[in-house]
Amino acid sequence: MVAAVVRDGAVVDAGYLTMAGARAALSDAAKAQLVKVVPGRTPVTRDLDGLGRYRVVAAPARRGGDVVVTGLPMAHVDATMIRVLMIFGVVTVITLAAATSAGIVIIRSALAPLQRVARTAGEVVDLPLDRGEVALPVRVPELDANPRTEVGQLGSAVNRMLDHIAAALSARQASETRVRQFVADASHELRTPLTAIRGYTELARRVGDDDTEAAVHALSRVQSETERMTRLVEDLLLLARLDSGRPLQREPVDLSRMAVDAVSDAHVAGPEHQWDLELPDEPVIVVGDGARLHQVMTNLLANARIHTGPGTVVTTRLSTDPALAVLTVTDNGPGIPDPLQSEIFERFSRGDTSRSRKGGSTGLGLAIVWAVVKAHGGTIGVSSAPGRTQFTVRLPLKADA
Repeated sequence: MVAAVVRDGAVVDAGYLTMAGARAALSDAAKAQLVKVVPGRTPVTRDLDGLGRYRVVAAPARRGGDVVVTGLPMAHVDATMIRVLMIFGVVTVITLAAATSAGIVIIRSALAPLQRVARTAGEVVDLPLDRGEVALPVRVPELDANPRTEVGQLGSAVNRMLDHIAAALSARQASETRVRQFVADASHELRTPLTAIRGYTELARRVGDDDTEAAVHALSRVQSETERMTRLVEDLLLLARLDSGRPLQREPVDLSRMAVDAVSDAHVAGPEHQWDLELPDEPVIVVGDGARLHQVMTNLLANARIHTGPGTVVTTRLSTDPALAVLTVTDNGPGIPDPLQSEIFERFSRGDTSRSRKGGSTGLGLAIVWAVVKAHGGTIGVSSAPGRTQFTVRLPLKADA
């Protein structure tokens, strides 16, 4: 403890108590510092010469005009504060380390599903998606696709995206397969008449004037194969135009009259069949391309004639729904095999290849029917069983029909 008695601005007596309880004198500098303390109730901190920091206060004495200055050392307080700060610092460091470790564990645990989602996406990136048949067996696990959490919503979205990509890739592969098959079939179909034309041309050149009958036969076969190849090219050109979305003619077409003409032509082409026709009392009018719709009827009737035997009853029925014209072609032939029904409207699809070739078919008749009906905004379907095969075409009616 330090104390001093100040009178008239000068120290009368001053000293401090040591740790052993003995009194010791202050230095002149320390005395000067104590003289400067202003009497009052508020303690002040002074760094006394040779003693260190002290908390001192000055107060008037009870008698006389003396001022008594007393002070207590701040060393213990400072040491305590330092220890407290050190404790706080250590505790803070430990707390921060613990919090950081816990945060890392929690964040890693929370982001583990996101890492699995990223791993799934990485596996998809490594797949060869640009060629061949592609399968996407990888999916985000159901545990990581819970829509109740943000990461789960992401996983669910990734799964939906992968499903969409898989469907698109399957469609692409199927389209490429159909294109390759179409090109191969078209090449094969064109190669057959070209080979025949070349053979008969060489035959005609060899026989010359020596065998007029053989030359005439060869030229007639050349003409027949040329016409067949022309029909094939025209059918391919029509399908290409329909695939490109080229608009057809739009004019009122009387399906009733067209059905009469088509059945009459079919009767002439196949007199060994029985051709029946059922029409409503009023004409059935649609808007479309008359030539193409006539081709639809002709192809359906020709298909029934070619693929059924003599004596088969082929019934053409025309009716109306509230807003649709319904055309059905039904025969009591042997029916269409079940494996073929799903692909009967595919190009170059045949149930009996040799018979179709002999009958002059290119394998594009029903494909043209499907494309023309679709271009008119209609639908076509087939149902077949032994003894009954029916093709059903539905077309929108003319608004004021």
